[in-house]
Amino acid sequence: MRNGRQARGGVLALILLAFAFLAPLPALAVNPDEVLKNPVLEQRARNLSAHLRCMVCQNQSIDDSNAELAKDLRVLVRERLTDGDTDEQVLDYVVSRYGEFVLLKPRLSAKTIALWSAPIALLLIGALTMILFVRSRPPLKTVTPLSDEEKARIDELSKG
Repeated sequence: MRNGRQARGGVLALILLAFAFLAPLPALAVNPDEVLKNPVLEQRARNLSAHLRCMVCQNQSIDDSNAELAKDLRVLVRERLTDGDTDEQVLDYVVSRYGEFVLLKPRLSAKTIALWSAPIALLLIGALTMILFVRSRPPLKTVTPLSDEEKARIDELSKG
């Protein structure tokens, strides 16, 4: 009886161990040689890297990506910070080189407002067009009932 319980416990332990090894772990792609010695600057670099899109992976930040371009951007961010740039200056510099698309959360500007409001505007224009189309149609003709002569003529034609 005891051997059966131990065997089941061992199998359960192996299954749990397998799940632990197969579970996805958050893999940050920052290499040890990229880490700054100043912990304050390193934290600023990590915060900035989390807001910049990897141009290769596109749905990952440069902090999470293993792509060479992401590594180059991480190094560039750290260089700019050690040169004394503010966070905003670093972001402005990267955006000037790669465009607004490099930001995971785009800045609020006339372009982004137009982009996000365009679907709503198109829906409103479509609804207005439909309303105007329906209102401008000529009214439906009312059907007048058949006269006695017309009913008699139909009866005559159907009989004969």
